[in-house]
Amino acid sequence: MKVVILHSEIGDCASVDEQDVLAQVDAVKGALLALGHEVQALPFCLDLVSMASRLRRASCDVVFNLVETCGGQGRLIHMAPALLDFLGIPYTGAGTEATFLSSNKLVAKRILRANRLRTPDWVDLAGGSVKGPFPAGSRFIVKSVWEHASVGLEEGSVVSPRNREELRGEIRGRLDALGGSAYAERYVDGREFNLSVLAGRRGPEVLPPAEIEFVGYGDGRLRIVGYRAKWDEKAYEYHHTPRRFDFGPGDRELLRSLERTALRCWDLFGLRGYARVDYRVGRDGTPWILEINSNPCLSPDSGFTAAAERAGLRYGDVIGRIIGDAPGEG
Repeated sequence: MKVVILHSEIGDCASVDEQDVLAQVDAVKGALLALGHEVQALPFCLDLVSMASRLRRASCDVVFNLVETCGGQGRLIHMAPALLDFLGIPYTGAGTEATFLSSNKLVAKRILRANRLRTPDWVDLAGGSVKGPFPAGSRFIVKSVWEHASVGLEEGSVVSPRNREELRGEIRGRLDALGGSAYAERYVDGREFNLSVLAGRRGPEVLPPAEIEFVGYGDGRLRIVGYRAKWDEKAYEYHHTPRRFDFGPGDRELLRSLERTALRCWDLFGLRGYARVDYRVGRDGTPWILEINSNPCLSPDSGFTAAAERAGLRYGDVIGRIIGDAPGEG
Protein backbone atom coordinates (compact mmCIF):
# COMPACT_ATOMS: atom_id res chain seq x y z
CA MET A 1 0.00 0.00 0.00
CA LYS A 2 1.24 3.51 -0.81
CA VAL A 3 1.19 5.82 2.22
CA VAL A 4 1.86 9.54 2.42
CA ILE A 5 2.90 10.84 5.84
CA LEU A 6 1.45 14.35 5.96
CA HIS A 7 3.10 16.51 8.61
CA SER A 8 3.38 20.09 9.80
CA GLU A 9 5.74 22.23 7.76
CA ILE A 10 8.74 23.12 9.93
CA GLY A 11 10.40 26.49 9.40
CA ASP A 12 13.87 27.63 10.37
CA CYS A 13 12.54 29.32 13.54
CA ALA A 14 10.34 26.43 14.66
CA SER A 15 10.17 25.79 18.40
CA VAL A 16 11.35 22.52 19.92
CA ASP A 17 7.77 21.24 20.29
CA GLU A 18 7.09 21.91 16.60
CA GLN A 19 10.33 20.20 15.58
CA ASP A 20 9.24 17.07 17.43
CA VAL A 21 6.96 16.18 14.53
CA LEU A 22 10.07 15.29 12.51
CA ALA A 23 10.95 12.60 15.06
CA GLN A 24 7.41 11.29 14.67
CA VAL A 25 7.76 11.23 10.88
CA ASP A 26 10.98 9.21 11.09
CA ALA A 27 9.50 6.72 13.55
CA VAL A 28 6.21 6.27 11.68
CA LYS A 29 8.04 5.96 8.35
CA GLY A 30 10.28 3.23 9.74
CA ALA A 31 7.30 1.32 11.10
CA LEU A 32 5.35 1.59 7.85
CA LEU A 33 8.33 0.42 5.79
CA ALA A 34 8.75 -2.54 8.13
CA LEU A 35 5.06 -3.35 7.56
CA GLY A 36 5.72 -3.51 3.82
CA HIS A 37 4.24 -0.18 2.73
CA GLU A 38 5.64 2.31 0.22
CA VAL A 39 6.11 5.61 2.08
CA GLN A 40 6.51 9.27 1.18
CA ALA A 41 6.65 12.22 3.63
CA LEU A 42 4.98 15.48 2.63
CA PRO A 43 4.90 18.77 4.59
CA PHE A 44 1.52 20.52 4.79
CA CYS A 45 1.32 24.26 4.03
CA LEU A 46 -1.34 26.97 3.77
CA ASP A 47 -1.29 26.97 -0.04
CA LEU A 48 -4.22 24.58 -0.35
CA VAL A 49 -4.27 24.63 -4.16
CA SER A 50 -0.63 23.56 -4.25
CA MET A 51 -1.23 20.97 -1.51
CA ALA A 52 -4.16 19.48 -3.40
CA SER A 53 -2.02 19.17 -6.53
CA ARG A 54 0.84 17.52 -4.64
CA LEU A 55 -1.49 15.06 -2.92
CA ARG A 56 -3.15 14.13 -6.20
CA ARG A 57 0.26 13.56 -7.81
CA ALA A 58 1.29 11.36 -4.89
CA SER A 59 -1.59 9.03 -5.80
CA CYS A 60 -1.52 7.32 -2.41
CA ASP A 61 -3.90 4.79 -0.90
CA VAL A 62 -4.01 6.49 2.49
CA VAL A 63 -2.52 9.48 4.31
CA PHE A 64 -0.98 9.11 7.76
CA ASN A 65 -1.93 12.50 9.23
CA LEU A 66 0.67 14.00 11.58
CA VAL A 67 -0.30 17.64 11.01
CA GLU A 68 -0.38 19.48 14.36
CA THR A 69 -0.12 23.07 13.15
CA CYS A 70 -0.61 24.92 9.88
CA GLY A 71 1.40 28.06 9.30
CA GLY A 72 2.61 27.60 12.88
CA GLN A 73 -0.96 27.94 14.19
CA GLY A 74 -2.76 25.22 16.14
CA ARG A 75 -6.10 26.85 15.30
CA LEU A 76 -5.71 25.61 11.70
CA ILE A 77 -5.11 21.97 12.61
CA HIS A 78 -8.39 20.90 10.99
CA MET A 79 -7.34 22.24 7.57
CA ALA A 80 -5.41 19.06 6.74
CA PRO A 81 -8.28 16.60 7.28
CA ALA A 82 -10.68 19.07 5.63
CA LEU A 83 -8.56 19.11 2.46
CA LEU A 84 -8.24 15.33 2.51
CA ASP A 85 -12.02 15.01 2.85
CA PHE A 86 -12.44 17.36 -0.12
CA LEU A 87 -10.04 15.24 -2.18
CA GLY A 88 -11.64 11.97 -1.07
CA ILE A 89 -8.35 10.57 0.26
CA PRO A 90 -8.60 8.24 3.29
CA TYR A 91 -6.50 9.30 6.28
CA THR A 92 -5.63 8.23 9.79
CA GLY A 93 -6.85 9.75 13.02
CA ALA A 94 -9.81 11.95 13.76
CA GLY A 95 -11.97 13.44 11.01
CA THR A 96 -12.34 17.15 10.33
CA GLU A 97 -15.23 17.77 12.72
CA ALA A 98 -13.74 15.70 15.53
CA THR A 99 -10.38 17.43 15.12
CA PHE A 100 -11.96 20.88 15.32
CA LEU A 101 -14.27 20.10 18.24
CA SER A 102 -11.59 18.48 20.38
CA SER A 103 -8.79 20.93 19.52
CA ASN A 104 -10.76 24.04 20.46
CA LYS A 105 -10.62 23.57 24.22
CA LEU A 106 -13.54 25.88 24.95
CA VAL A 107 -15.80 24.08 22.50
CA ALA A 108 -14.64 20.75 23.94
CA LYS A 109 -15.41 21.90 27.49
CA ARG A 110 -18.92 22.99 26.51
CA ILE A 111 -19.56 19.61 24.86
CA LEU A 112 -18.29 17.81 27.96
CA ARG A 113 -20.52 19.92 30.24
CA ALA A 114 -23.55 19.38 28.00
CA ASN A 115 -23.01 15.63 28.36
CA ARG A 116 -22.52 15.75 32.15
CA LEU A 117 -18.82 15.00 32.08
CA ARG A 118 -16.78 16.90 34.65
CA THR A 119 -14.43 19.59 33.41
CA PRO A 120 -13.17 22.49 35.57
CA ASP A 121 -15.03 25.81 35.52
CA TRP A 122 -13.60 28.47 33.25
CA VAL A 123 -13.69 32.14 32.38
CA ASP A 124 -13.04 33.53 28.90
CA LEU A 125 -13.29 36.96 27.32
CA ALA A 126 -16.85 36.26 26.16
CA GLY A 127 -18.18 34.71 29.37
CA GLY A 128 -17.51 31.27 30.78
CA SER A 129 -19.09 28.81 33.18
CA VAL A 130 -18.52 30.72 36.44
CA LYS A 131 -21.88 32.25 37.33
CA GLY A 132 -22.93 34.56 40.14
CA PRO A 133 -20.47 36.15 42.60
CA PHE A 134 -16.84 35.62 41.73
CA PRO A 135 -15.36 32.94 44.04
CA ALA A 136 -12.87 34.77 46.26
CA GLY A 137 -9.53 33.06 46.75
CA SER A 138 -9.89 30.84 43.69
CA ARG A 139 -6.88 29.98 41.59
CA PHE A 140 -7.07 29.79 37.80
CA ILE A 141 -4.61 28.64 35.15
CA VAL A 142 -4.50 30.72 31.96
CA LYS A 143 -4.28 28.47 28.90
CA SER A 144 -4.35 28.67 25.13
CA VAL A 145 -7.64 27.84 23.43
CA TRP A 146 -5.94 26.13 20.49
CA GLU A 147 -2.29 25.40 21.18
CA HIS A 148 -1.30 22.05 22.67
CA ALA A 149 2.04 20.64 23.89
CA SER A 150 1.76 22.92 26.97
CA VAL A 151 2.63 25.96 24.84
CA GLY A 152 2.77 29.05 27.06
CA LEU A 153 2.20 27.13 30.30
CA GLU A 154 4.42 27.96 33.28
CA GLU A 155 4.08 28.53 37.02
CA GLY A 156 3.15 32.14 36.34
CA SER A 157 0.13 30.90 34.39
CA VAL A 158 -1.61 30.13 37.70
CA VAL A 159 -3.18 33.30 39.06
CA SER A 160 -5.33 34.32 42.04
CA PRO A 161 -7.51 37.19 40.79
CA ARG A 162 -9.73 39.24 43.09
CA ASN A 163 -12.57 39.47 40.60
CA ARG A 164 -13.72 38.48 37.14
CA GLU A 165 -12.40 41.60 35.42
CA GLU A 166 -8.96 41.16 36.96
CA LEU A 167 -8.92 37.60 35.63
CA ARG A 168 -9.90 38.77 32.16
CA GLY A 169 -7.03 41.23 32.35
CA GLU A 170 -4.69 38.30 33.00
CA ILE A 171 -6.12 36.55 29.93
CA ARG A 172 -5.67 39.62 27.71
CA GLY A 173 -2.10 40.04 28.88
CA ARG A 174 -1.18 36.53 27.76
CA LEU A 175 -2.88 36.42 24.35
CA ASP A 176 0.30 36.86 22.32
CA ALA A 177 2.12 34.08 24.18
CA LEU A 178 -0.85 31.73 23.83
CA GLY A 179 -1.49 31.87 20.10
CA GLY A 180 -3.91 34.80 20.11
CA SER A 181 -6.77 33.25 22.08
CA ALA A 182 -6.88 32.15 25.70
CA TYR A 183 -9.09 31.35 28.67
CA ALA A 184 -8.70 30.73 32.38
CA GLU A 185 -9.56 27.37 33.90
CA ARG A 186 -10.06 26.73 37.59
CA TYR A 187 -6.82 25.22 38.88
CA VAL A 188 -7.32 21.72 40.30
CA ASP A 189 -4.70 20.96 42.92
CA GLY A 190 -4.09 17.22 42.84
CA ARG A 191 -2.89 14.34 40.68
CA GLU A 192 -2.48 14.30 36.88
CA PHE A 193 -3.32 11.35 34.64
CA ASN A 194 -3.08 10.62 30.90
CA LEU A 195 -5.26 7.92 29.37
CA SER A 196 -4.33 6.81 25.87
CA VAL A 197 -6.88 5.10 23.63
CA LEU A 198 -6.02 2.98 20.60
CA ALA A 199 -8.30 1.48 17.96
CA GLY A 200 -8.57 -2.29 17.85
CA ARG A 201 -10.51 -4.98 16.02
CA ARG A 202 -13.11 -5.05 18.78
CA GLY A 203 -13.29 -1.28 19.15
CA PRO A 204 -11.23 1.26 21.07
CA GLU A 205 -8.88 -0.06 23.76
CA VAL A 206 -7.80 2.02 26.74
CA LEU A 207 -4.08 1.53 27.25
CA PRO A 208 -2.59 1.35 30.76
CA PRO A 209 -3.24 4.63 32.62
CA ALA A 210 -0.25 6.85 33.33
CA GLU A 211 0.16 9.26 36.23
CA ILE A 212 2.56 12.18 36.05
CA GLU A 213 4.45 12.40 39.34
CA PHE A 214 5.80 15.63 40.77
CA VAL A 215 8.97 14.43 42.46
CA GLY A 216 10.62 16.86 44.86
CA TYR A 217 7.85 19.42 44.50
CA GLY A 218 7.45 21.10 47.87
CA ASP A 219 4.61 23.34 48.94
CA GLY A 220 6.21 26.29 47.17
CA ARG A 221 6.20 24.74 43.68
CA LEU A 222 2.98 24.37 41.72
CA ARG A 223 2.22 20.94 40.33
CA ILE A 224 1.66 21.63 36.64
CA VAL A 225 3.01 19.94 33.52
CA GLY A 226 4.17 23.10 31.78
CA TYR A 227 6.27 23.71 28.70
CA ARG A 228 9.56 23.31 30.59
CA ALA A 229 8.46 19.94 31.97
CA LYS A 230 7.83 18.63 28.46
CA TRP A 231 10.48 20.26 26.33
CA ASP A 232 13.35 21.89 28.25
CA GLU A 233 15.90 19.16 28.94
CA LYS A 234 17.87 21.48 31.23
CA ALA A 235 14.88 22.34 33.43
CA TYR A 236 14.19 21.01 36.91
CA GLU A 237 10.62 20.22 35.85
CA TYR A 238 11.76 18.07 32.92
CA HIS A 239 13.67 15.71 35.21
CA HIS A 240 11.16 15.66 38.09
CA THR A 241 7.89 14.82 36.34
CA PRO A 242 8.21 11.12 35.43
CA ARG A 243 5.20 9.03 34.46
CA ARG A 244 4.31 5.85 36.30
CA PHE A 245 2.06 2.91 35.45
CA ASP A 246 2.09 0.98 38.73
CA PHE A 247 -0.79 1.55 41.14
CA GLY A 248 -2.06 0.02 44.35
CA PRO A 249 -5.49 -1.47 45.06
CA GLY A 250 -6.67 1.87 46.45
CA ASP A 251 -6.60 3.41 42.96
CA ARG A 252 -8.53 0.63 41.26
CA GLU A 253 -11.96 2.31 41.25
CA LEU A 254 -10.49 5.68 40.25
CA LEU A 255 -8.67 4.15 37.28
CA ARG A 256 -11.81 2.33 36.16
CA SER A 257 -13.69 5.62 36.27
CA LEU A 258 -11.02 7.32 34.16
CA GLU A 259 -11.11 4.48 31.65
CA ARG A 260 -14.89 4.71 31.33
CA THR A 261 -14.87 8.44 30.74
CA ALA A 262 -12.01 8.15 28.23
CA LEU A 263 -14.16 5.78 26.17
CA ARG A 264 -17.14 8.13 26.52
CA CYS A 265 -14.99 10.94 25.13
CA TRP A 266 -13.91 8.71 22.23
CA ASP A 267 -17.56 8.09 21.30
CA LEU A 268 -18.79 11.59 22.10
CA PHE A 269 -16.27 13.36 19.87
CA GLY A 270 -16.24 10.67 17.18
CA LEU A 271 -12.53 9.93 17.56
CA ARG A 272 -10.66 7.44 15.40
CA GLY A 273 -7.34 5.62 15.35
CA TYR A 274 -5.83 6.97 18.55
CA ALA A 275 -6.36 9.68 21.16
CA ARG A 276 -5.42 10.76 24.67
CA VAL A 277 -7.54 12.21 27.47
CA ASP A 278 -5.85 14.26 30.19
CA TYR A 279 -7.23 14.49 33.73
CA ARG A 280 -6.63 16.14 37.05
CA VAL A 281 -7.90 14.37 40.15
CA GLY A 282 -8.64 16.73 43.03
CA ARG A 283 -7.52 16.07 46.58
CA ASP A 284 -11.06 14.88 47.31
CA GLY A 285 -10.69 12.17 44.64
CA THR A 286 -12.91 13.85 42.05
CA PRO A 287 -11.63 13.44 38.45
CA TRP A 288 -11.84 16.37 36.03
CA ILE A 289 -11.26 16.18 32.27
CA LEU A 290 -8.75 18.82 31.17
CA GLU A 291 -8.26 18.17 27.47
CA ILE A 292 -8.90 15.71 24.68
CA ASN A 293 -6.06 15.24 22.21
CA SER A 294 -7.25 13.68 18.96
CA ASN A 295 -3.71 13.30 17.56
CA PRO A 296 -1.31 12.81 20.49
CA CYS A 297 2.42 12.68 19.91
CA LEU A 298 3.68 9.39 18.48
CA SER A 299 7.42 9.92 18.91
CA PRO A 300 9.28 6.94 20.40
CA ASP A 301 9.68 8.70 23.78
CA SER A 302 6.07 9.93 23.99
CA GLY A 303 3.57 9.06 26.68
CA PHE A 304 1.34 7.32 24.14
CA THR A 305 4.18 5.06 23.00
CA ALA A 306 5.09 4.31 26.62
CA ALA A 307 1.49 3.30 27.39
CA ALA A 308 1.41 1.04 24.33
CA GLU A 309 4.66 -0.63 25.37
CA ARG A 310 3.21 -1.14 28.83
CA ALA A 311 0.29 -2.94 27.15
CA GLY A 312 2.75 -5.25 25.39
CA LEU A 313 2.44 -3.60 21.99
CA ARG A 314 5.39 -2.93 19.71
CA TYR A 315 5.61 0.40 17.94
CA GLY A 316 4.81 -1.26 14.62
CA ASP A 317 1.67 -2.80 16.15
CA VAL A 318 0.47 0.67 17.15
CA ILE A 319 1.07 2.16 13.69
CA GLY A 320 -0.61 -0.85 12.08
CA ARG A 321 -3.70 -0.41 14.23
CA ILE A 322 -3.91 3.31 13.51
CA ILE A 323 -3.66 2.88 9.76
CA GLY A 324 -6.06 -0.07 9.91
CA ASP A 325 -8.70 2.20 11.48
CA ALA A 326 -8.59 4.70 8.61
CA PRO A 327 -11.84 4.67 6.58
CA GLY A 328 -11.71 2.02 3.89
CA GLU A 329 -8.55 0.43 5.29
CA GLY A 330 -9.96 -1.90 7.93
